Amino acid sequence: MRRAVRFLILGVLGLAVLAGAALWWERDARDPRLTFRTVPVTRGDLVAVINATGTVEPEEVVDIGAQVSGFIQSFGTDKNGKPIDYGSVVGVGTVLAKIDPTLYAATVEADKAQLKQAQANLASAIANVPQMKAKLAEAAADWARAQKLGPSEALAPTTFDQYKATYEVAAANVPMAEAAVDQARATVAQDQAMLAKDQKTLDYCIITSPVEGVIVDRRVNIGQTVVSSMSTPSLFLIAKDLKRIQVWASVNEADVGRIHPGQPVTFTVDAFPDRVFHGQVGKIRLNATMTQNVVTYTVEVNTDNSDGTLLPYLTANARFEAGRRHNVLQVPNAALRWTPAPGQIAPELRHRGGGPTGAGSGESGSPPTGHGTLWVEQGPFVRPVEVATGLTDGVQTEVNGPGLAEGQRIVVGEMTAELASAPAATGSGTSPFLPQLRFGRRPQASPGGGPGGPPGTAPGPAGPAGGASPGAR
Repeated sequence: MRRAVRFLILGVLGLAVLAGAALWWERDARDPRLTFRTVPVTRGDLVAVINATGTVEPEEVVDIGAQVSGFIQSFGTDKNGKPIDYGSVVGVGTVLAKIDPTLYAATVEADKAQLKQAQANLASAIANVPQMKAKLAEAAADWARAQKLGPSEALAPTTFDQYKATYEVAAANVPMAEAAVDQARATVAQDQAMLAKDQKTLDYCIITSPVEGVIVDRRVNIGQTVVSSMSTPSLFLIAKDLKRIQVWASVNEADVGRIHPGQPVTFTVDAFPDRVFHGQVGKIRLNATMTQNVVTYTVEVNTDNSDGTLLPYLTANARFEAGRRHNVLQVPNAALRWTPAPGQIAPELRHRGGGPTGAGSGESGSPPTGHGTLWVEQGPFVRPVEVATGLTDGVQTEVNGPGLAEGQRIVVGEMTAELASAPAATGSGTSPFLPQLRFGRRPQASPGGGPGGPPGTAPGPAGPAGGASPGAR
């Protein structure tokens, strides 16, 4: 009996607690000290952008090196007659620097002397050919006479054999002389090639510009020794044309799919904070980089720099235009995130759709991607308006749906009555002594993401900034 009474008392207390909690929830939801914070539905243009950071780079850069070793003897002069330095304007063939040519000039002189000797040997070989032919003719005549007489008392056998041997030697000397000519010609050609090679090496002591442009970097000084071995030392960096310049922007892999060649881009640089530069995507490089497990792609943005304002290697803050909508209805993202308490919904709508919001979202509280729920005041309560969401810029989201019109006021949060009636408090939010805004309850978010727009375009962070509209009341 006592146990039954005890269970009865506990049951009554439990019901009392539940009833008290329900009453408290209802009273809290309809707290007269709180009022809805609303903003109007606006109409206008909406632009979605992808932000990225990059570096201003010349469109084409030529790295000038040295092919010979030695110390820098002097610098050349630019188009203005001044010594080559940073920012010098140079043309094709402009002398940039001279390397000490002493050793290479001596080698060239030795090659010239060797070539002259080879040419003299060739002339001697050529002159020797007729001499050998003349000796052959003489030996042939003697041999012919010896053959007529034959070995007899008039011509001793030894003499006969001598004429024969002399003729055969003379006949062999002629092709040998002709071969010596060919050998002498080959030696001359070899010495000429060696002279040309060493002369070219000597010419490399004078560093000239292969293109017309501007000296971006000078990496050597007069008297400095450069050593050309396995790798070519870099002396100058020349920007071919600074009128055409690029921005190399690092774009996250999550956003690179929405970037394509020809896409409009705006960017700013810290050197000129009040000016916005325009360009367009040239190409997306495929050699991605990974930094701390974050994959980024380099996107080349082409821009015109005819006035020479942009300087190489400035840091650029780029904005890629991912989408644009003209003359569409739009609301703050905070309006799509705000969810009322069950007691704040109009009584006739509290159980519609199987969830506390009346939007069919159930316990998840987050509408499916591409759809959302806005809340409109209805006396002391609110009622839902189902909308389809579109493009978002992170602050505003494109919406469309039946029953939604421009100027219609939608709820973005709650605030105290004192704050609503204070003329100077609205929009300040800077003093810790002012009454703080209170936003509605928010169920747990579904894995599908927020209601701010299409896939990959989540609304901005929740907070008072989402509803900072001039029309808030």
